[in-house]
Amino acid sequence: MDSVKPRYSNEEFARRGDAIYEKDILPKLARKDVGKFLAIDIETGEYEIAADEMKAGIKLRARLPEAQIWMVRIGYTTTHSFGGRQVRRELP
Repeated sequence: MDSVKPRYSNEEFARRGDAIYEKDILPKLARKDVGKFLAIDIETGEYEIAADEMKAGIKLRARLPEAQIWMVRIGYTTTHSFGGRQVRRELP
């Protein structure tokens, strides 16, 4: 499988991904989703949720081969942490 080339700057990628997550997806999530990974296509707003980040990305890429994927860990401010702990955030 060929890799998909980014079509946006890092700043635009993050802005689009965060906006879609906050506005369109976050209100639909439930407590059972906390800790799962969310892969979002920043162009279409389509997304997949899975317990494993690779599975979420693979599921989305299977539907949208050219997806520009923004990854989020539901209920946390970051996807991963290095040497520390992740900060939880409440769902609406």
